[in-house]
Amino acid sequence: MKIILTVTGLDHEGIIAAVSTGLADRHVNILNVSQTLMEGYFTMIMQGEFDETQQTIEDIQAAMKPIGQAARVEVRIQSEAIFDAMHTL
Repeated sequence: MKIILTVTGLDHEGIIAAVSTGLADRHVNILNVSQTLMEGYFTMIMQGEFDETQQTIEDIQAAMKPIGQAARVEVRIQSEAIFDAMHTL
């Protein structure tokens, strides 16, 4: 299953490391990533893929929530299929 992950918050060191380590721990392969800094605000969007026979998107969302809290950023994970549907209306 492919997912779209967005990360937003105030910029500081370690955000990418925290998020990518959390995804690696959940066996999510990062397929693409883009990040932007806007006057101190950090935004990142990632496309990832995982084996949905091993875990659910809810498992990954639950695992990433405390990582986002610890990194003081908002981490949002959506199914790529739902993300696409929302943006084609």
